[in-house]
Amino acid sequence: MIPSDSESIRLLRDVDAYMVPSGDEVKLLAGNLVRVTQSLGGNYTVLMNGNMVQIRAENADALGIEPPEEKITSPTGDIEKQIWDQLKTCYDPEIPVDIVELGLIYDLTIDDGENGKKIGIKMTLTAPGCGMGPVIADEVDRKINGLEDVEEVLVELVWEPMWTRDMMSEAAQLELGMF
Repeated sequence: MIPSDSESIRLLRDVDAYMVPSGDEVKLLAGNLVRVTQSLGGNYTVLMNGNMVQIRAENADALGIEPPEEKITSPTGDIEKQIWDQLKTCYDPEIPVDIVELGLIYDLTIDDGENGKKIGIKMTLTAPGCGMGPVIADEVDRKINGLEDVEEVLVELVWEPMWTRDMMSEAAQLELGMF
């Protein structure tokens, strides 16, 4: 069970995490008080001493949260649909909208390789100076690499065209109160 936004919890063990928005890797120590502010895509954004930090799903036990069960069902649809479905499980740790709805995915290419598909993804961030870019790109890479028949994934962060709020879907704009 995920604690409510107003509930502080004590970390049960030391845990590796990422500072938001710098992306710097930090170690949070057992016993520190944190408050979960976002739980999306398997990751947890927490506040600790006024700092925002992201903890990955595999470390949920440090929060006293049962790690999400691996889905046993096979992905459905062609490989492109499977990739888009995985991309929709990736979130900016500060924004409760997935990276597809935010308009951060600029290009997806799928080529045949010797041992499977070679996937190319061009994506951007809401702000060029966001240090979480490599962390989000790594999550995209891990989730796409987890698909059957994927041989290689190349995630490229690009800055042209520059991202604007107009790139968000209507659903994202509604969710964020911008429509």
